[in-house]
Amino acid sequence: MIQNYEFTVIFDADEDKTKAGLELVKSTFERFSAEITKEEDLGVRTLAYIIKKQEKGHYVYFELQADTATIAQMSSIFQLSTLVLKFLFVNPERK
Repeated sequence: MIQNYEFTVIFDADEDKTKAGLELVKSTFERFSAEITKEEDLGVRTLAYIIKKQEKGHYVYFELQADTATIAQMSSIFQLSTLVLKFLFVNPERK
């Protein structure tokens, strides 16, 4: 079942690592037929706490439509990636 999701991801603040991380995220979305409806680069920000030895992170926000069955598979890919510091999928319709 296709539903709307909000996805926020934090990459390493290094520009090259951010670019590589974005390519990973977009290719993963494409592979699982998730349609990006909005993408917003929120820039580099200081993290509230150190994540993977990083004090700053590059935040990117997406709105997308994806099959609910593929969210767990995409989450597994992002958890295993060294390019992604943190991420969060939110279904805004479930509150």
